[in-house]
Amino acid sequence: MATKESILSKIQILITNQFESPEEAFDFFDKDGSGKLKKSEVIRLLKEAEISAFIRGIVATKLVQGYDTTNDRLISWEEFKEAIDEIEDVT
Repeated sequence: MATKESILSKIQILITNQFESPEEAFDFFDKDGSGKLKKSEVIRLLKEAEISAFIRGIVATKLVQGYDTTNDRLISWEEFKEAIDEIEDVT
């Protein structure tokens, strides 16, 4: 089973290698332009980060629960930035 650290590392690698900035990554995955990432958009991010399809839905749920400080079941830019800052601290 993938560890939290390995999942966060894969997300960091994706963002670092594929995008100029975390903002660009956020905008790319915010397909509907709402300014917030839905669970389906987080799942797409995890797919692009090569997280196993077997655990992608569970990981997306845990990420949303863990970083959604407003309890709207969405990830805002501010919440995404907080997650990125934590990823950088872990890796």
